[in-house]
Amino acid sequence: MKKNLIIIFWALYMFFFAIPFPMIIYYAVNSEFDVNTLKDKNPWLALSFVLVSVILWLIVLIGYFRKWILGIFITKRNLERIKSKGISREAKILSAVKISKPTAKFNSYELELLFRNLADAEITHKTIITDSKPHERRFEAGKKISLMLDRNMKKPPYFVIAVAQANINIGSLFFRIVAWLVLLIGLIGYYFYSYQLESYGAGWRFMSFGHPLIICPIVLLFYRYFLKFILGKFTGVNYDSMLIKFKGVKTWAKLLNASQTGTYINEQPMIRFNLEYVDNKHQVHKISLKKVVGLLELDLTKQSQIEIFYLKENPNKIAFASDLNNIV
Repeated sequence: MKKNLIIIFWALYMFFFAIPFPMIIYYAVNSEFDVNTLKDKNPWLALSFVLVSVILWLIVLIGYFRKWILGIFITKRNLERIKSKGISREAKILSAVKISKPTAKFNSYELELLFRNLADAEITHKTIITDSKPHERRFEAGKKISLMLDRNMKKPPYFVIAVAQANINIGSLFFRIVAWLVLLIGLIGYYFYSYQLESYGAGWRFMSFGHPLIICPIVLLFYRYFLKFILGKFTGVNYDSMLIKFKGVKTWAKLLNASQTGTYINEQPMIRFNLEYVDNKHQVHKISLKKVVGLLELDLTKQSQIEIFYLKENPNKIAFASDLNNIV
């Protein structure tokens, strides 16, 4: 509950600075604007700004459409493809934590699974499953379940529980479609509103780079790519990490030396590890890898060997085994 409230707070906070705030600033600054200067402005430059705003909003709208609506069908198709063409694996349930509310129609669990990846290396991974048949008690610690792994690993989901069914929640889909249409209609309405309010018979000459029709989509796009960068950079959950986890080969690397980089994140030092390992083709590789190390984990820098994963097709891509077990 607390986590959801935090997410809602930050979503509203970011929404304010993306939409209302640029409007407030713009109309406050332009409240004493001399309309007589509109006729002196270059109409082609103004139309260029209009075109830029339309392109920016199309990028925003297409992105939301893919994420909110099309993404549901893409995920369903990927799940069905993995079930029919994936690699079968047996997983042991290490832990099962019920996360659904008491009033929920079905029970949901966070499972920690132990299974072999595509390179037959043992990994642990957490996933969330909704149990439509709780009377069968299928998802309990110590039991085993069947998985299907995506042999291509191009996009999530990377695996699926064999007994899971890919269904579309019609209610959720309807709400997403309505939300997207409201955004589209509201945007079209704002174009008409701006023209009626600010044109004064001079066409689109009022349009400038500082207009909310340009600033708002820029801020929204900044949020999209900035959050993607932050989540990948500081949580370690990115495509390369998942690729190494599900396709990587496990081995031991010799620690040649470890040194501080001078960078600190949350007061934790970033350490550069210089490693040496031998791949499955008996080739020796020397790799440098940076990692933020907690103050209680500094003994890692004194070990003679560290367990790692590497990709067969790209031996320079490696990750610490302990880090991969923590990503979901």
